[in-house]
Amino acid sequence: MNWDHVRIFLAVARSGQILGAARRLKLNHATVGRQLTALEEAMGTRLIDRQNQGCALTAAGEALLVAAERAESEFLRVSADLSGTAASISGIVRVGAPDGLGNYFLSQELGALAALHPELVVQLVPLPRTFSLSRREADIVVTLERPAQGKLLVKKLTDYTLSVYASESYLERTGPIAREADLEGRLFVTHVDDLVYSRALDYAETLGRLMSRRFECGSVVAQMEAVRAGHGIGILHDYAARRFPELRRLLPHIHFTRSYWLVSHPDTHHTRRVKAVAEHITARVRAERGSFAVADVEYSGRRAAQLA
Repeated sequence: MNWDHVRIFLAVARSGQILGAARRLKLNHATVGRQLTALEEAMGTRLIDRQNQGCALTAAGEALLVAAERAESEFLRVSADLSGTAASISGIVRVGAPDGLGNYFLSQELGALAALHPELVVQLVPLPRTFSLSRREADIVVTLERPAQGKLLVKKLTDYTLSVYASESYLERTGPIAREADLEGRLFVTHVDDLVYSRALDYAETLGRLMSRRFECGSVVAQMEAVRAGHGIGILHDYAARRFPELRRLLPHIHFTRSYWLVSHPDTHHTRRVKAVAEHITARVRAERGSFAVADVEYSGRRAAQLA
């Protein structure tokens, strides 16, 4: 059996599309289709139902997927053992992260790491979504909740806090906010409920009961920029908001604490490149841990819980 054909089969099975697999493998979609056909002919059975909406595995395809992933895991384990003796860090490491942490912290920290290692390619994917390690969507994932199941390596990175913010220009134009009643009639800059991918993002309900007008954004960056532009009031990550002197923290008794978790797959975690990136993330977050939370966390956390 040709391993290149199996590798292409795995990519198609995981993406559910020939075109999606081709993009990930950086191959022409026609080439992916031909290689898949060659694998089916070599095995004498149809592995994938090719449909207009995507691809679905047949019973034979499901059986091959289990065996192929087992073989892939063994290959990765051996590769990790061999690469442990290498002097340099090389290869590609993809990191999936929440867009707040990814854009306002990891982009700088991982950029610095990549600059130090010419043969290392770090792919940072800072998106408001979940990532599957088993489907190889990423090598390392930062999550908002500790994974409850799966064969994964999990480490808590840090707690972080979120508070209520508005821009100085907004407050000068609309008046000060000294108490919760002052929020009435204001525009609440918040997330889109349909796009919430984690229970850890439930903090917006507190202010949602105080402000009926809403401007909903699909990303943390969009919320940040709308608040900075003076359009309304939002709940922002404290470590990100501190970067912008035009922002003012309001109502300090309304406050939220959440956590970041570093997750990797045991099949790839011990490869030299993945281990180096994971250790760098851990070290940099812990070195800056004091910037991730505001000083009055204990009191305001209790008060926010009462409000919720």
